[in-house]
Amino acid sequence: MVSTPRLPALVVVGFLGTLMLPGAALAQPRCAPSRPDMLGPMYEPNAPERARTGEGFTVAGAVRSAGSCAPIAGAKLEWWSVNVRGEYDTAHRATQTTGADGAFRYETDQPKPYFNRPAHVHVKISAPGHKPLITQIYPKPTDAQITTDFVLARD
Repeated sequence: MVSTPRLPALVVVGFLGTLMLPGAALAQPRCAPSRPDMLGPMYEPNAPERARTGEGFTVAGAVRSAGSCAPIAGAKLEWWSVNVRGEYDTAHRATQTTGADGAFRYETDQPKPYFNRPAHVHVKISAPGHKPLITQIYPKPTDAQITTDFVLARD
């Protein structure tokens, strides 16, 4: 009589579970919403449409929908930061709208720390069918560019 080796039950269950869920490998990735941060007192709506308010620091990426990670076309990004003297001014405010791929690229002066706050850039992102996101980016002094996606929660 020939004996067939037996696999431990845990391995069999794991193996069968993989066979029973072939769609799991093809499932869309899930995106967690981006972490919000404070609005701060210096926000002003209606900034001009532009992608550059200075030079030396760039933020690039895409706006995505939580859950599906799909890019969000027509998302509105509102940026504000301090100038090279560490002061807020209208020259360092911008609004952008994403295209079909959800992509954005914003360039400004290298952020400066001020009033015991670390260097940062503010951004408010809104899109139809999604909750607005207000957050901040905190670059290191040596960062010339940060690549990041902003993920919005659905309404």
